[in-house]
Amino acid sequence: MRKWLLPALALLLVAAVVAGCGGGTQGGTQSKEPVKIGFFAPITGPAAADGQSAMQAAKLAVKKINEAGGINGRQVELVDYDDNLDPKQAVNIAQKLTTKDKVVAVVSGSYSGPTRAAAPIFQNAKIPMISAYAIHPEITKAGDYIFRQSFVGTIQGKAGGYVAVNLLKAKKISILHVDNDFGNTLAKSFQEYVTANGAQVVSNDSFAMGEKEFTPVLTKIKQLKPDLVYIPAYAGEGAQIVRQAKDLKLEAQLLGTEGVDSTTQFLKVAGEAAEGLIITTNLNRDSSSKVTQDFIKEYTQQYGHAPDMVAASTYDAFMVLAAVMKQQGPEPEKIKEGLYKIKDFEAVTGTIKGYNKLGEVMKPVQVQKVEKGNFRYFAEITDPAIITPPES
Repeated sequence: MRKWLLPALALLLVAAVVAGCGGGTQGGTQSKEPVKIGFFAPITGPAAADGQSAMQAAKLAVKKINEAGGINGRQVELVDYDDNLDPKQAVNIAQKLTTKDKVVAVVSGSYSGPTRAAAPIFQNAKIPMISAYAIHPEITKAGDYIFRQSFVGTIQGKAGGYVAVNLLKAKKISILHVDNDFGNTLAKSFQEYVTANGAQVVSNDSFAMGEKEFTPVLTKIKQLKPDLVYIPAYAGEGAQIVRQAKDLKLEAQLLGTEGVDSTTQFLKVAGEAAEGLIITTNLNRDSSSKVTQDFIKEYTQQYGHAPDMVAASTYDAFMVLAAVMKQQGPEPEKIKEGLYKIKDFEAVTGTIKGYNKLGEVMKPVQVQKVEKGNFRYFAEITDPAIITPPES
């Protein structure tokens, strides 16, 4: 009896050990729990169109990540909220995400106001947050857990100045910008660059978000006869500006920003008046990158219209997080450390060279021109003197 009993007991012991070791992959709750990523965007309110674009991209990104096996076998769960473009709501959302929801990372699909307000909450909770496209410089200064996927405003404003002076050879320039974090940051950095490089700013005017009547200020600008008008604006106001500028037969070159980078919100409304407009942005529709073209195709098939830079930037933020978590693990500290180690990541919005110690992204600035009703390649700015983000 003992001759067969001992081997049998040994086999049972080995089986028990194997089962215990395999519990994490077969049925253990820890390894199979979803990886929660938080997300907030202005799904309702004055920026609902951008919020919807960001939300659609977030859902597409999570779908793609999960179809590819998730995070080392664990599915990603999107925990999303509507901030209504309200900084107070963004603070409440950040508190929910870091306490009640217990997310491991967060993507902001919102504007600078809500993102700035929420960033310190995530920093204090030691939860990494990536701002998909909000541009205000103070966002990443909240701390070492805060990152930015699109360009900080000072970089895009400088890039706009480079386009105006170096590529378009403008000498006399007018500025017409929305009066908020977005418009003020871009206008300031743009003006600093162009005046330092030989151009004259003959006027600088602002307007409130939601403004519809621009004929008086455009009439004044026309009388000044500038070579170029720089317009940091969102899609709604931007469409009205280009339409009214065309009605006035304003001959100056119009130079916009990522705020009007939308086929559905801007080009559809602006129509033929947008023809010839040049913008600095975060998405090159004519890129030869398979990553970029696959995203454009899949997003268009999923939602029935082409993506804008808001969607592309949001999608990239999720994909960067997924890549880091697969390599480093889904713990907040490891995610933060992994983000600082990213090098030459092929993203929809161009190759991410990395994030600096302030959490700012290093990648080329895209320049698009409206031709026959579509955004087309005009230039790509790769000069380190222009695209290198600040370290503090």
